[in-house]
Amino acid sequence: MAPPLLHVRDIHLNFGTTPLLNGAELQVGEGERICLVGRNGSGKSTLLKIAAGLAEPDKGDYFLQPGRTIRYLPQEPDLAGYPTVLAYVEAGLAPGDDQYRAKYLLEILGLTGEEDPETLSGGEGKRAAIARALAPEPDILLLDEPTNHLDLPVIEWLESELKQMRSAIVLISHDRRFLENLSRVTYWIDRGTSRRMDQGFAKFEEWRDKVFEEEEKEQSRLNEKIRQEEHWMVYGVTARRKRNMRRVRELGDLRQQRRDHKGPQGTVKMAATEGDVSGKMVSEAKGISKSYEERPIVKDFSTRILRGDRIGFVGPNGAGKTTLLKMLTGELAADSGTIRLGANIQMITLDQKREKLNPNDNLVNAMTGGSGDTVILGDTSKHVMSYLRDFLFTPEQARTPVRVLSGGERGRLLLARALASPSNLMVLDEPTNDLDLETLDLLQELISDYPGTVLLVSHDRDFLDRICTSIITNEDDIGKWGEYAGGYTDMVRQRGEGVQARKSAKAEKASTAAKGDKPAKAAPKQEDKKSGLNFTQKHRLKAIPGEMEKVEAKIVKHQKEMEDPRLFISNPDRFHKISNAIGDFQKDLETLEEEWMELAILADES
Repeated sequence: MAPPLLHVRDIHLNFGTTPLLNGAELQVGEGERICLVGRNGSGKSTLLKIAAGLAEPDKGDYFLQPGRTIRYLPQEPDLAGYPTVLAYVEAGLAPGDDQYRAKYLLEILGLTGEEDPETLSGGEGKRAAIARALAPEPDILLLDEPTNHLDLPVIEWLESELKQMRSAIVLISHDRRFLENLSRVTYWIDRGTSRRMDQGFAKFEEWRDKVFEEEEKEQSRLNEKIRQEEHWMVYGVTARRKRNMRRVRELGDLRQQRRDHKGPQGTVKMAATEGDVSGKMVSEAKGISKSYEERPIVKDFSTRILRGDRIGFVGPNGAGKTTLLKMLTGELAADSGTIRLGANIQMITLDQKREKLNPNDNLVNAMTGGSGDTVILGDTSKHVMSYLRDFLFTPEQARTPVRVLSGGERGRLLLARALASPSNLMVLDEPTNDLDLETLDLLQELISDYPGTVLLVSHDRDFLDRICTSIITNEDDIGKWGEYAGGYTDMVRQRGEGVQARKSAKAEKASTAAKGDKPAKAAPKQEDKKSGLNFTQKHRLKAIPGEMEKVEAKIVKHQKEMEDPRLFISNPDRFHKISNAIGDFQKDLETLEEEWMELAILADES
């Protein structure tokens, strides 16, 4: 068996007196696709930082094969200190790396490289960090929540790019579809330790449930043994003292074993406080339009939302999903057209930017608004910490400021606040960000059982498939929106494609048309797909001739060695090895020639 590229073993780390990691391990082999899963706060990100060499454990062993390269993508990248985005990305390259690849990746990700890092949005900063991590094509790629702040086109592009890379990958993500499509090995961080399963995330939940089931059986056997020993202590202490003392000590050990056992972390208990029943019709839009600075966001869109609908809004960042949502809920007026809201609407919203949380408030005040220590849930009341405990907050966190909470904890707090309010219309803008997989499962169950109407903006394909009865998606860059029955996968099947990135060329044409200039007639969408080259193909067309030259040089070098008439007699093994290598190189050359010809033909057709 080949030695691992990276092995961190017996990792121990405490935060104060609280143990976070207690003997955790991570082993990465050549080309492996590993997902790292566990509850929020279980230590996944910390273990990944230790593997990247950016954090020191209290105790443990670290091995990295000499000469191997690692690149790490943090959850929240820091671009401070760099004059441009390109400078930030190029700083991640090592001598000998392809400088062009940095510009190529930035172009694909919708950045020029000349942007000032201080002016970037969260999504743009994450795209720049992805380019920096991928550009060197390292031996090991460590990715912590790479899909956060990304829209669907970039998520699907990243998924495709990672599949093609030769790097070993260790991945932390809350995106189920992303994990299922990429992972082949699963490490589960649970109660300070790690378990490895040589299968991808698709099999994780079945495996986890079996582990918990076996633990429960083991605890039942332990409790039964303790009960028998305690019965002996009361009725059977009649034998020799030495044997009696041994059994007394053994009983003490069993009791200690039971005390030391840490069961699985509790689960979030979610329940929405029901409001009055809304009318059958929740919102009706007829021919609504909205523009900003002459750019159409929504153009002549109509829909009817009924009580009980679960509608997902998808599209690239900047397409106007939140704008359309605000129009349909009456928060934003349309430039033209009509919007009619139904009767008796009680709406709750979950803000994707967590802006409704005061960072200086403590947990209790954030939950109650400083109005006491009781939460009103419909016709009943509950102590605030009892309610927050349902969302996995401990009494020790009662006075914790919001600013020190993790992203997942802030997400749970917002859910707790929103669900405490009576409602019959739930508006969720990116609710899955930073939530762990178990909490996502419970949120899904809550939405499925919710008697009211749900409007959901999300880039999580699996969540959309599980929740939605229909999808409203952006069709182009001139404000056209369409509605499709079913979830995201159903939408893709009906449209023939998923969400596409916004194209600056289309925006320029729309701007030109708005100013009165007649734009050139656009080619049909299907023809665009068949002709022309995408960014990856253009890069390959330029790169293949150089690769062919390298292969030809290797063939010439080996042929010169074969010309030595003494080689076969003096070293027949070497002769056969060179002969086979020449054959392999010639096949590689033929493959490259065929690929170049296909791309050249496509380029000529565009």
